[in-house]
Amino acid sequence: MVQSNLPSAVATLCNMSAYIVVNAKITDPESLDDYRAAARSTFDGHPSTILVANNEAITVEGEPHGSRVVIIRFPDRAAAMAWYESAAYQAIIDLRHSSTEGSMLLVDGLDG
Repeated sequence: MVQSNLPSAVATLCNMSAYIVVNAKITDPESLDDYRAAARSTFDGHPSTILVANNEAITVEGEPHGSRVVIIRFPDRAAAMAWYESAAYQAIIDLRHSSTEGSMLLVDGLDG
């Protein structure tokens, strides 16, 4: 099977925004509150916009992990990964893992 790097190449050429998309079930609301408070400062120095942070998403189709959805826009994939891999975010990632069960995706946008 041949794998294509086309999405990455297109994102690079078009300077597309990238999005972190989280879908999760909250398992410990108090720990999630601690995570949310600690997460704010992890964005310092990382150009980003939190577009959605909601605990009451409505499932229209399929089986989601839960009703929590977060969508964060970054200038590109490299910026998103720089935030995710930053020492500040990695220092608090266990708070997210202990308070939710779900997934985090990195996707390219359709800018322009």
